[in-house]
Parts: sequence; C-alpha cells; structure tokens
Amino acid sequence: MNYTNYNMGPYNLHIIKNDDFKAINIKVNFKSKLDKNDITARNLLRLYLVNNTKLYPTERLMNVASEELYDLGYGSQGLVSGNFSIISFYVNFLNNKYTEEDNLEKSIDFLCEILFNPNVERKKFENKNFNIVKESLKNTIESKKENPRQYALDRLLEEMDKKSNYAINPNGYLADLDKLTEKDLYKTYEKMLTKDIVDIFVIGDVSANEIKELISKKFLINTIKKPVCTHFIDHDKFRSRVKTVKEEQDISQSKLYIGCKVDKLDLFQKQYVANIYSFILGGGPDSKLFQSVREKNSLCYYVSSSFKPICNLLIITSGIDKKDYKKAVGLIKKEIKSMMNGDFSQEDIDKAVATYINSCEAIYDSEVSILNNYVTAEYLGFDLMEERIKKIKTVTKDMIVEFAKKIHIDTIYLLQGGDQNEQEDLQ
Repeated sequence: MNYTNYNMGPYNLHIIKNDDFKAINIKVNFKSKLDKNDITARNLLRLYLVNNTKLYPTERLMNVASEELYDLGYGSQGLVSGNFSIISFYVNFLNNKYTEEDNLEKSIDFLCEILFNPNVERKKFENKNFNIVKESLKNTIESKKENPRQYALDRLLEEMDKKSNYAINPNGYLADLDKLTEKDLYKTYEKMLTKDIVDIFVIGDVSANEIKELISKKFLINTIKKPVCTHFIDHDKFRSRVKTVKEEQDISQSKLYIGCKVDKLDLFQKQYVANIYSFILGGGPDSKLFQSVREKNSLCYYVSSSFKPICNLLIITSGIDKKDYKKAVGLIKKEIKSMMNGDFSQEDIDKAVATYINSCEAIYDSEVSILNNYVTAEYLGFDLMEERIKKIKTVTKDMIVEFAKKIHIDTIYLLQGGDQNEQEDLQ
C-alpha cells in the first residue's frame, strides 16, 4: 500500500495505491465549519445532487447510466464531525483491467456530472425533484423519533449541552426543512463549491500520475483554503451535581443513557487508552457492566459503553425495566468508580488489546474501511492501522486508571416505558 498526498491548490488529492481489490473507490469530502442553521440545507443538497442531474434528470436515468458503467455504485453521506459538517459524494467501480480501457475516466465523468452539472435553471433547482428529495429527508428526520435508542441518545446529548455542536442533529431539522426553497438550496450549493474545504480520496490499483491528471482536468472548482480549527470538542466545565432527565414514551422497555464528559486528553489517550478502558467497562459479555448489571443482578437486557473521541464523551447505554432504574444506575456508578480504583486485571487488558487488534486487522478486508482510515488520519491526526497495532500494546494499567479519573458523569437520561419484558433482547 502506497499513499501520496497532492496539494492541488483549491483542494487536496489523496491517492492510496492498493492492488488487493478489483474496485476503485473515490470519495469527495466537502468540509465546512459547523453551523446549526446550515445543516438541514447541506443534507438536502447532498441528497438532491445524487438524485438527478442536468444530463440525467430523473433517478431512473441516473440508475441506468450507472448500470452501463458496469454497475457503478454511487451515493452521498452527511455527518457532524465535532466542529465540522462534512458532506461526502462517492463512486465505486471496476478497475479498467476488468472492463473497457476508459471505464476509469467515464466513472470520474459520472461523479463530476453529479457535482458540477446539477439540474438547475435560473439559479434554482428543478421543482419536482426538489420536492421528492425534500419529502425523503423529512421521512428520515421523523424516523429517528420512532427508534427509541436513537431518540434517547439524541435527547441525552441535547440535555448535556443544548449549545454544543455534539447536540446538533446531523440530519437537520423539520422547521428549517419546511422553509427551504429551490433558490435557497442553490445558494447552499454555490457556497459549498466556493467556501468549503475539499478533499478527494482515491483508493485502488491505480496510477497516481493518471489519477492526478484526470482529477486536475475535470475537477474545476475554485474554493479557497482557509486555516482549519480542530475537529475536537473539549470540556472546561463539569457539573458538581449530576443532571437527571426522565421522559415517558409508549415502549415496552425503558432506555437508560448516561453521558459522561471526559477531561482533556492527548491523541494517545483518545486512540488507545480510552478504547481499552471502554472495552473493560462495557465492551462485551466479559465486561464489568455486563457481569454486574446483567449477569449477577439481572437488571438489564443489554448494557454497553462507548467512547466518542471527537467529542470527548463516554456514553453508557442500557435497556431496563423502569422499576430497576435506581439500582441499575447505582451499579453503573459503582463500576465506573471501580475503574478509578484499578479494580481490573492484566487479563482484562490483554483481552481488550486482542479485540482492538482484531478490529484493526478487519479494516484490511474492506477497501472502503481502508479509505476511511486515511480520512481519519487526515482530519484527526490518528494513526494508520500498522501503527495502531503497535501502540495499543503499550497501554498500561496505570494509564487506564489515569484516564478513568478524567471521567465526570454529567447527565442521566431515562426514556421510560412499560415493564413488559422484550424477550428478543434477552440472549
């Protein structure tokens, strides 16, 4: 595997040469400083651009064109990454070795059609497709409320700090969506092409010079690079008293979410120590939370913990009967304290390290996963797979205890349901 990064003026081009796969993947990221007022329009824009173009004015024609390119895959993604909004457009297609000689160029042309030739007249997007995509995004936003776990997580983050970027809904907001017009969306498009930070990632068995030449010829954008702030969100204040929020919903199993803010960490702690800590605390059937809350006391259907490195948050989730709320919270707090006291063994650390290494090695099985690893390295300064596998082995018990002391329980959120057991969750 060989990685090359080119400064192309208005954008950066990242080429990862890898001959393990038959496909080539290209991802174009448009990154903007996060603004709650823009997030809905940016999501609507990305959905519109992959729904139709000037040359292919309907979704059906888009699909036909992609099938003629040996079933080229395409799409878009939107996410909130700490202090940034990132909208991505991607294509994946067969290498020329397995198709016609010009399939690479034709596939890049298809991606450029999506990005640079939208279905626009008089500086506004076409009405029919606009309304189709608008309804689709509306359904996506509304569907999150129908998923109790997702709803509980969203509400937890809101209650932790409504003004924080991590509380922003990455899909957007219905109130903002209702007000958006075809002209508004075109203004968002112009802003994206002229003011966003742009990165193009290419992975596959490719010639770097050929890719660079094609991209340079076809990606005629004129964004201006600007100084970039960090993606990471740090916490300067911590609650002296834990905030508790309870809501009722017509569900048969209550969802318990506990949000913890973590004091400032270095990159080593974010990448390695936090992962080992979270695995020992709530990463699987051998974890402290699982053994204590579920196995010994039968108080939950599931329980786990996860660390969010960009936001410096530790999130603990559990499915319980509401009558067991106090006892479950008490046991969870007890296990968090036990981690501060070093109440875990070297064997626990070794199991966590082995699991971490297995997950790193699994990245090699997917071309998309490898590409995303390079994206993470570019944006967050995280290590690539080979370095991760080496460094995770250097995590010590003292490091984990030190990390544990940086954790501050901030908010406990309970989405209360009935007391009916959901047997499918009891495995």
